[in-house]
Formats: sequence, structure tokens, C-alpha cells
Amino acid sequence: MPPKKKDAVEEKSPLFLGRFGTSLKIGIVGVPNVGKSTFFNCLCKQSIPAENFPFCTINPNESRVEVPDARFDWLCDHFKPPSRVPAFLSVVDIAGLVRGASEGEGLGNAFLSHIAGCDAIFSMMRVFDDPDVTHVDGDVDPIRDTETIFHELRLKDVEYLTNNIEKVAKIVARMGDKDKAAKNEYETMLKARELLQEGKDVRKCSWSNKEIEALNKHLLLTSKPVIYLINMSEKDYFKKKNKWLLKIKQYLDENDPGATMLPFSGALETVLMDDPDNAKAYLEEHKTTSALDKIIVTGFKALGLQYFFTVGEDEVRAWTIQRHTKAPQAAGKIHSDMERGFIKAEVYKYDDLVEHKTEAGVKAAGRYRMEGKNYEVLDGDIINIKFNVTDSKKK
Repeated sequence: MPPKKKDAVEEKSPLFLGRFGTSLKIGIVGVPNVGKSTFFNCLCKQSIPAENFPFCTINPNESRVEVPDARFDWLCDHFKPPSRVPAFLSVVDIAGLVRGASEGEGLGNAFLSHIAGCDAIFSMMRVFDDPDVTHVDGDVDPIRDTETIFHELRLKDVEYLTNNIEKVAKIVARMGDKDKAAKNEYETMLKARELLQEGKDVRKCSWSNKEIEALNKHLLLTSKPVIYLINMSEKDYFKKKNKWLLKIKQYLDENDPGATMLPFSGALETVLMDDPDNAKAYLEEHKTTSALDKIIVTGFKALGLQYFFTVGEDEVRAWTIQRHTKAPQAAGKIHSDMERGFIKAEVYKYDDLVEHKTEAGVKAAGRYRMEGKNYEVLDGDIINIKFNVTDSKKK
């Protein structure tokens, strides 16, 4: 009998810009009166002030929103457990930024610090005309508004880097090549500042793994993933037409290739929220759908998050992890002992359970797998963890 293969050397997960963890937040960012708080109200089914004047929101409002998933719904219907725990997206409503925010204009410094506390951005772009909802710059121009926002974020990043480059420079001057990490950090910060001064956001530039490690010590504002939300009037959303849509698409293709833009209507979502009993009929009447579910799922993925399921008659639960998480670390989300004493993960797919009805049926079909410590957990995996923790030997 051939000897058992030892687990391969543990592979490192790919690096990415941003904070590592699962308690991540996405912030709603835009100039005043573009529909941020209205969107937040509908998203969270809360009643946050959404008045028609700038800086209605001063302190950021934060809420957790359930991530919609037909797989989770099916699992709950199938097992009928008393405890059902879905995944959640943490959303922050941040007050409007104006030109000069990086220098403190319009309470800008406080608002920029709120963005710093988030890990991704919903960039709100207003394309609806409404004489009753004033625009801080007088007229509607979503491209100008977007340029204002990211110009201010770049200026703040430049200011931050300038202040911190001086600190790291002193370490490099004292230690020279002996402190390679400090030297790499110093060179990376200089490169980032130069790119920002050229009008380039950090997230749009190419970085090596070493540079990413250095940048992740600072979590710059322009390093955060961005999803563009296009806030349309109800009428335009029904027609799927607006004079700005093509212009925004062309602008993003040129300035942020591959960016996600999601049209929605704050006015429509408000109608649906205010009259939930008739929401379905209203959508059918106008042959349209709410965009909120898609926005939530897209925001969750933008944070680099996914989840696996544990299932049974007692509980169906979605466990949030970051992409590329290995099985032992995923097990640690359930309990630290499971990571410490990890033996293996018994894994099967949601689709296989739907097809074969029971775990026994999945096993009989040969679709039940045993995975080791180097297994990278995939979104929607159903997992049972096998572990064993023994007490440390007494000295």
C-alpha cells in the first residue's frame, strides 16, 4: 500500500488592495441631494431623514442588510430549521461631499473620515431632473459630480501620503537597506503620490504584491472598490432610457474600464417600500423589477466576500468569509477550536443537494468530497467540519 501523501506546502492566497476580514462596510458616497439617504432608507427599510437641503445627513447612518440568495431560501424551506441566519451586508450612508471637501469645505474632513472607515464605495450618480430637489451646483451633471467626488478623494490621499512619507523617510534614512520593508513602503508611497497627482486613482493602477502589502498599511480612499449607482426618475427607469446613461457608460469605459454601473430609481423603491402589500402588482403593472437585490449582492461581492453554508434540522446558516479562504480558516469562523484542530472538510454542492434531495443521496451519487487544509472554500459550498482538539500536555 503506497504511503499517504502529505499535504502540499500551504499556498498563499493572492493579495488584494483593502482590509482583511469579514466585518467590512460599503459606504454610499455622492454630492448632496442625489438620493443617498433615500436609497439607504429603501435598502434598510428604515426612515432616515432625506430632506431637500445639503448636509441633511451629518453623522453616518449604518445598517446591516440581508443578502438575498435563492439558495439560502431553498435550504431553509428544505430543512425547516428554527434558526435561520443569512449573510449580511453592512451599509453606511455618508453625507454629501462638495468641491473643497479635502480642505474642510462643507464639513468635508469629517465626511472624508467616514469614507476612510468603509471598505468599498457605492458612488451615487443623479440623472433625474426635479425642480423640487435642488442640486448643490445648480444643475444635474452626474459626470461633473463624480469627478468632483474622486478629485477630492485624490487630494485627501495626497495630503495623507505627504504627511506619512516624511515619517517613513526618516526610518529609511536611519536604517538604509537594513529595513527592506520600510524602503519598499517609502518607494510605494512615492509612486502612489505621483500617480494621484497625475489624476489616477490607486485602485486603477498596477501594483506588485510587495507594493500591495505596503499600501494596505494605509487603506487610501482611492484604493477602495467602486460601484456606480445611477439614480433615475421612475418614468425613465420604466422606459430604461435617460439622456445621461450612454454618456456615463462612455465616461466609465474611458476612465474606469470594467466598472459596474447599476441603474435604479429611488422614487420607485420608495413607492415599493411605502406600500409593500401592492409592490408586486405595481411592478407587474409597469413590467419592471426592483434593483435592490442586485445592488446588495454586487456590493457584497465588491468587498471580496462570499459565504459557505452549514445545514441541518436545527439551523441553516451562511458563514461569511473572504474569497480565497482556506478550509481551516473558514472552519475558524464557526469556532476557533475547529480551526485549531482541523482534520478535514466534508464538502458538497448546493446543486447536488437539490438534485439528490438528501446528504445520503449526495453521498450515494459520489458527489460528497473530503477536502484538506489547502482546500479553497467556494461560494455556496455546504460544509461539515471534522476536527479534534486535545488538551496541551501539562508541564
